[in-house]
Amino acid sequence: MKLLWAPWRTKYVSNPDGEGCFLCQALQEKDGIKNFILYRGKYSFIIMNLFPYNSGHLMVAPLRHEGDFLKIREEELQEMMHLSQLSIKSLKGAYHPHAFNLGMNLGKAAGAGLVDHLHIHVLPRWEGDTNFLPVFSETKVIPEDIKESYLKIRKHLEILLKNPEK
Repeated sequence: MKLLWAPWRTKYVSNPDGEGCFLCQALQEKDGIKNFILYRGKYSFIIMNLFPYNSGHLMVAPLRHEGDFLKIREEELQEMMHLSQLSIKSLKGAYHPHAFNLGMNLGKAAGAGLVDHLHIHVLPRWEGDTNFLPVFSETKVIPEDIKESYLKIRKHLEILLKNPEK
């Protein structure tokens, strides 16, 4: 038997129900590699997904704790869309993916792991990035440590913030 190490999933395995809102908890800390917040805007922020589907899996969420899409304010929506674009540009620079998945799971029945704090998933994709492991063994290999991903994406994000035309 071969072992697949994924030590970053310990937090999820030991607390699968996720006491409290992990997004709000991250917002209480200073931005950086400790909480994986890449950028904090006036109304929303970009954070790394701690349990990614692929390297570079990001989430864009409002600063305000709100899970109902219909209650998200206009300025929050606008900034979330802007930060989604900024996320895609950063991921293109860092990883050169072939495509992206961009989406929200609105409600538990729709697959939301965190129902009470709306968030947009920004997921880089590559041709051939799916294989037999997820299908047959319910296992996904993430080839890069999340701290390396954070530093790589943050570097490209900082370039974009200095030169918005890029």
